[in-house]
Amino acid sequence: MNVPNELFIGGKWRPASDGARITVLDPATAEPITTVASATVQDGLDAVAAASEALAGWAATAPRTRAELLLRVFGLMKERSEELAELIVRENGKALSDARGEVAYAAEFFRWYAEEAVRVEGTVQTAPGGANRIMVLRQPIGVSVLVTPWNFPAAMATRKIGPALAAGCTVILKPASETPLTALAVGALLDEAGVPPGVVNVVPSSRSGPVVGAMLADARVRKLSFTGSTEVGRKLLQVAAESVVSSSMELGGNAPFLVFDDADLDAALDGAMIAKMRNGGQACTAANRFFVQRGVVAEFSRRLAERMGNLRVGPGTDPAVELGPLVNADAVEKVGSLVESTVAAGAKALIGGTRPGGPGFFYPATVLADVPQDAPVLAEEIFGPVAPIVTFDDETEAVRLANDTEHGLVSYVYTGDLARGLRLAEALEAGMIGLNRGLVSEPAAPFGGVKQSGLGREGGHEGLLEYTESKYIALDW
Repeated sequence: MNVPNELFIGGKWRPASDGARITVLDPATAEPITTVASATVQDGLDAVAAASEALAGWAATAPRTRAELLLRVFGLMKERSEELAELIVRENGKALSDARGEVAYAAEFFRWYAEEAVRVEGTVQTAPGGANRIMVLRQPIGVSVLVTPWNFPAAMATRKIGPALAAGCTVILKPASETPLTALAVGALLDEAGVPPGVVNVVPSSRSGPVVGAMLADARVRKLSFTGSTEVGRKLLQVAAESVVSSSMELGGNAPFLVFDDADLDAALDGAMIAKMRNGGQACTAANRFFVQRGVVAEFSRRLAERMGNLRVGPGTDPAVELGPLVNADAVEKVGSLVESTVAAGAKALIGGTRPGGPGFFYPATVLADVPQDAPVLAEEIFGPVAPIVTFDDETEAVRLANDTEHGLVSYVYTGDLARGLRLAEALEAGMIGLNRGLVSEPAAPFGGVKQSGLGREGGHEGLLEYTESKYIALDW
C-alpha cells in the first residue's frame, strides 16, 4: 500500500506546521521503517476547525447516503486486506495471522454501522398525565475526538469512526505514536471512498497530551472516545471535565480465566490460547489471571505449557510465526520484571520466563505455576505472553479472587455446569463474560467494562448511541 505519511486535515494531506516527524520502528528488528508528521497543538485545532465546518453538512446527509459510504469503505478494506495486514505487522509486530484477523474484524465495523446508520430511532408517547406528547429525537453529538492505542491500530480506529459517521458526527482521529501508519491508511481509504472534506481528520502526534488537551478545551468538541490505559484515561477524564465533554472510555483489563474441575479441558485449553495469546497477550481482553480448580490444575498447567512452548516465535512477516515481538523495549522490560518478581515470590516457570537476546522486542511464551494469591503479576495488566496460574478450591473462592481487582472488562469461565456458568456470569464484576468461550469481541455486541475498566460501550447499537444526544420536544396536537 502507498500509505501517506502526513496529517490528514480538511480533506488534504499536509506536514506538521513545525515540520516535526515521528519515527516508526519495526518491533521485530528495532529498526526504523519510516517517519510520519507529528501534529502540533495548532494542527490539532486546525483539525477541530475542519471537523466543525463539515459537521452541519454531514449531520444533514441522508442516513442512507452515510450508510452507502461506510459500505464502500468496508469493500475497500476487504479488497486491500492483505496489504493492511502486512502494514500492521510491520509497525505493530503481531503475527500475520493475527493481523489478518484484525483487518477482517476492523472492516466489519464499517459494515455493521452502515446497517445501523438508518436505525437512529426516536420515540413518541403520551405523557402519563395526558397533558402533552413526549417526542424524543436522537441527534449527532457533534465533533468527536477519537484517541486510539497501538495494539489494534485498525480495529480501534474503525470501532470509533464507524458509529460516529453513522450517527452524523465528524471526527479527529489521534492514533498511537507507535502505529500511525495503519490509521493513516484507514484515513486514505475513507478519502478514496468519498468521505467529504473535514468529516474525518487524522493527526498522529508524539505530543499527545498537549494536542488532545487543546482539542478538548475547544468548545466545538463535544465528544471524546478513548481506548488505552486506565492511568491515561483518568487524566483525560479530568481534562474533559473542564469543558464537560461527553466521554467514552475503554480502559485497562485484568481478565480472570476460571477453569472448574468439570470443565472440558480440551475446550478450556483452546479458549486459553485464544484469550491469552491473541496479539501475543497485548490486548485489554487478554486472560491475565488463570484460576484453576485444584482437581485439574496440574493437568491444565502442564498442557498449557506444552501448547505455549510449541508456538513458533519470530518476525510476524513470516506466515508460519505464531508469536511476534512486543511493541517496544519498555514492554519487554515491564513483562520481564513482572515475571522475575513473581518467580521470586515462589512461582515456578513451567516454560519461558527468560528474556532472550538478539534484535527486536521479543519475549517468550511463559507459564507460571504455583503463583501466590498476592503475587505482583496478578495486580496489574501484563500485556504480554505470560500466563500465571493460581489454584482455587470452590466457587466462592473463585469469585472472590476474580473480583479482587479495580478492573472489570471481561471474565472467562469454563465449566460443564450451565447453572454454575450463568450464576458466575451474574456474580463476576465484568462488562463482558466469555462462558466456555475464549473470544468475546464482536462488532454487533456492546463492548465495554465496569469499575475502572471504562465508561460507555462500543460496538452494537449501544456504540451508535454513544455518538448521539436525546432531544425532548413537548407538544400537543
